[in-house]
Amino acid sequence: MTIETLPGSSGFIDSGHDKKITYFSNTYVLGLTVVAGIGGLLFGYDTGVISGALLYIRDEFEAVDQSSFLQETIVSMALVGAMIGAAAGGAINDEYGRKAATLLADVIFALGSFVMAAAWNPYVIIFGRLLVGLGVGVASVTAPMYIAEAAPSEIRGGLVSTNVLMITSGQFLSYLVNLAFTEVRGTWRWMLGVAAVPAIIQFFLMLFLPESPRWLYMKKSKSDAIVVLSKIYDPYRLEEELDQLSTALEEENQRKNAVSYWDVFRIKEIRLAFFAGAGLQAFQQFTGINTVMYYSPTIVQMAGFKSNQLALLLSLIVALMNAAGTVVGIYLIDHFGRRKLALSSLSGVILSLILLSVAFYFESIGVANIGWVAVLGLALYIAFFAPGMGPVPWTVNSEIYPESYRGICGGMSATVNWVSNLVVAQSFLSIAEAVGTGWTFLILAAIAVLAFAFVFVFVPETKGLSFEEVERIWKERAWGRSSSSRLESLIENREEP
Repeated sequence: MTIETLPGSSGFIDSGHDKKITYFSNTYVLGLTVVAGIGGLLFGYDTGVISGALLYIRDEFEAVDQSSFLQETIVSMALVGAMIGAAAGGAINDEYGRKAATLLADVIFALGSFVMAAAWNPYVIIFGRLLVGLGVGVASVTAPMYIAEAAPSEIRGGLVSTNVLMITSGQFLSYLVNLAFTEVRGTWRWMLGVAAVPAIIQFFLMLFLPESPRWLYMKKSKSDAIVVLSKIYDPYRLEEELDQLSTALEEENQRKNAVSYWDVFRIKEIRLAFFAGAGLQAFQQFTGINTVMYYSPTIVQMAGFKSNQLALLLSLIVALMNAAGTVVGIYLIDHFGRRKLALSSLSGVILSLILLSVAFYFESIGVANIGWVAVLGLALYIAFFAPGMGPVPWTVNSEIYPESYRGICGGMSATVNWVSNLVVAQSFLSIAEAVGTGWTFLILAAIAVLAFAFVFVFVPETKGLSFEEVERIWKERAWGRSSSSRLESLIENREEP
C-alpha cells in the first residue's frame, strides 16, 4: 500500500527527491501504532466477550436468566463506565498526556477483569463491568489521538484505522476465547478474567514508548518532541512539521482564556467540527453495530439455532468478517476517502438491516428454515459496516479538531459514542420483546437512512490534509471566506487516485 505525496501537500516537501510514504516504511511509527492500538484490543475484547459469557452467566445465576433487564444491565454497565471514562479521558489527555492516560486505562481495566473473574453474584459482575468500562472509555479517547498525532498525514487514516482493526480483532479474539472455555470449569470467569492479559502487556510496553510528539511540543518539551519527530520524518519534512507546530503553539498562546467545554459550543468553527464528529459517533452506534456484537449469539438463537456452541461458532464467523472488513477499510480510507467510504458503507448497511428485518418477520410467522437468511443478513451487515462506518468515525474525530480542543472534543465525542452505545445495548432486548425482532431491525434501517443524509450534508472530506488544513475547512464553513473555493479545489485534487 503506497501513497504518493502530492505537490504542495502536507507530505514531503518538494526538494528534488521522489518521496513516498507507505504504512510499513517506518517501523518506529508502526510500532507506536500497534502498541497504542492494544487499547483498541481491550475495547473490542470487552465488547465481544460479554455476548458469550452472558449465556453461561444466565446458566449459573437464575435471577439473570429470568430477567432481561439484569442481562441488559450486565452488558451495559461497562458502557456506563466507558461513558464516564471517555468524558474524563479528554481532560486527562490534555493535562497529563496520552502516555499517562494509557497507563491509567490499563490499570483500571486489569482491576475490573480480576473483579469479574472472582464475582460471587451478578452485582459484583456489574461492578467489575463498570471498572472495565472506565478503562475502555479512557482508552477509546487516547489510542486514536496518540496514533493520529504520531502519523504522517498521508497515511494517518490507515494508521488510526489500525486501532479499529485492533477493536475488531479483539472482538474476534473474544469469540475464540469464549469457544475455548465452553467446556472448561468456570467458563465465564475465564472468559472475563483473561481480558487483563493485554492490558498488562500494554502497560509494560507503553513504559518504553515516548509521549505524543505534538503534546510534548505544545505542553511540555520542544526538544523532546523534536527527538521523537526526527524518528518519524526525514530532515526535509521535519522542518515543515516543526513550522506548523510553531504556528499552532503561537495561536494557542494568543488565546486570552483557557480552553473550556463551553468554547466547543460558543466558537462556531469548533461547534461545526464537534457536530460532525459527534454525529458520526452517534450514528455508528444507532445503526446497530454493537447490537450485533453484544447480542450476536442471542440473535442467532432467536433465528432458531438453540445450541450455545453453535451460536458462538456462527458469531465467531461474524466477528472474523468484522476484522477482515476493517483490513479493507484501512486500505480504502486513505485512497477512497473518509466521506465516500462512509456513504458507501451506509448504503450496504441499510439493505442488510432490511434483509434482517424481513428474515425475522418470516421467522415470527412460522416460516421454516429462515434462520440461515438471518445469519446471512448479519454477515452482509458486517461486510458493509466494517470497512466504512467502523473506522471512519474514529479517524475523522482524531483529525478534525484544533490542537487546543483535540482532547476535550475527542473526549466529548467518544462520550456521545458510549451514551449511544448504552442506549442501544440497554434497549435492544426490551424493544425486540415489545415490537418483535423484525421491527427492531427495521427501526435501525430507518436510522441508517438518516445517517446517510447526515454524512452527505455535514461531514467534509479530510483525506491527506494536515491538521492545520482541516482546521481551515471549519473556518471556511463557519465564516464563508473567499478562499473557500481554493480550499475545496485542493481537497478535490487530493481525492484523485
